[in-house]
Amino acid sequence: MAQAELTAEQVLKRDIPWETYMMTKLISGTDLQLLRRYENRSESYRAQLLDDDGPAYVRVFVSILRDIFKEETVEYVLALIDELLTANPKRARLFHDKSLANEDTYEPFLRLLWKGNWYIQEKSCKILALIVSARPKTQDGITANGQASNSKSKVTFIDDVLKGLVEWLCAQLKKPSHPSRGVPTAISCLATLLREPVVRSSFVQADGVKLLIPLISPASTLQSIQLLYETCLCVWLLSYYEPAIEYLATSRTLPRLIEVVKSSTKEKVVRVIVLTFRNLLAKGTFGAQMVDLGLPQIVQSLKAQAWSDEDLLEALNQLEEGLRDNIKKLSSFDKYKQEVLLGHLDWSPMHKDPIFWRENINNFEENDFQILRVLITILDTSSDPRALAVACFDLSQFILHHPAGRIIVTDLKAKERAMKLMNHENAEVTKNALLCIQRLFLGAKYASFLQA
Repeated sequence: MAQAELTAEQVLKRDIPWETYMMTKLISGTDLQLLRRYENRSESYRAQLLDDDGPAYVRVFVSILRDIFKEETVEYVLALIDELLTANPKRARLFHDKSLANEDTYEPFLRLLWKGNWYIQEKSCKILALIVSARPKTQDGITANGQASNSKSKVTFIDDVLKGLVEWLCAQLKKPSHPSRGVPTAISCLATLLREPVVRSSFVQADGVKLLIPLISPASTLQSIQLLYETCLCVWLLSYYEPAIEYLATSRTLPRLIEVVKSSTKEKVVRVIVLTFRNLLAKGTFGAQMVDLGLPQIVQSLKAQAWSDEDLLEALNQLEEGLRDNIKKLSSFDKYKQEVLLGHLDWSPMHKDPIFWRENINNFEENDFQILRVLITILDTSSDPRALAVACFDLSQFILHHPAGRIIVTDLKAKERAMKLMNHENAEVTKNALLCIQRLFLGAKYASFLQA
């Protein structure tokens, strides 16, 4: 593992035999001059060289990576490039200079992702993500460096580069090349690249979304918080892309995000999750799920905390308003019907809402009291105490609000089933079974009096 733990400092101390490379025609005399002028100089001196002649240095570095395969030299040149981009990320634009229109500035880095040791892979990934993101956004964007080229020389198309990167990143998330840095490197890179529509598409096609879900869990160390933040950033970027939303809806993403936001004190983590919720709220069944998972109460609690970020406060207010609208929509008979037919009974807001029962009581007569029959079947067949308790409660509400409620429920043989549940081991079930029986025997008004 010694190779994997190399540092840039160690690599940059190497003395590379450039003269030998020149003699064997692997680099030119001009290349040698540029390299000797650049090496072992102060940062300010190098900055001036890059300001004056940046594209020439990019051409030299890329050609070395293309033509020389000795690991020590490859590591050294990658360290030089990484150093200049770390000092000023805007220098990534140098790779797209017009003078490099005939150079394939992506290919060496793309190839190196799959070659050599971890140091080479990590640096290639970081550099490639930066230079891809800095490319000029042209309409066709067909060639390697974003310039339209008449040259017949081989170029790597940008879509191929992005797909190749996504393939490598997914491979890292499945089976990291480095035990502690493989996953964080891949996620950090994805957090930059998922701004690109092509990357979102490739990532979803590669079934990458499911690889993010296990990483969404409460974090405590600085390193794990950063990984969590960048993972949530990826999910937020994917929440703008419909095919990804479909996957997020059928996975454990939402419960995991809610678990994290409940316990996180890190403002940037909370902000990116709240922004994700805001994006997803209007999509499919997310609104209903958010209400069921108790998000309205969590938002109340988050609003009570002292956040300094105005965007976060605004997003919390918008989320609160959206959830309120959803609760109103949830109190509809269609939503109730869906809940009963699926057998997923829970204490969602409508069950205890008198307005819901008053406004919808006649809807229970549809299809020969179909919903009532399903509620009674649940009393017979369900092993879920919550579903049993809610079904008993709903039957008691029907008796209370329907003029012929007692007669109808008695005719459907609910009494015997509810009586069996009065001896249930769960207190919530016995309480609601008792309420149902009282209303059946004593009538709605008297049972309400007893309950009070």
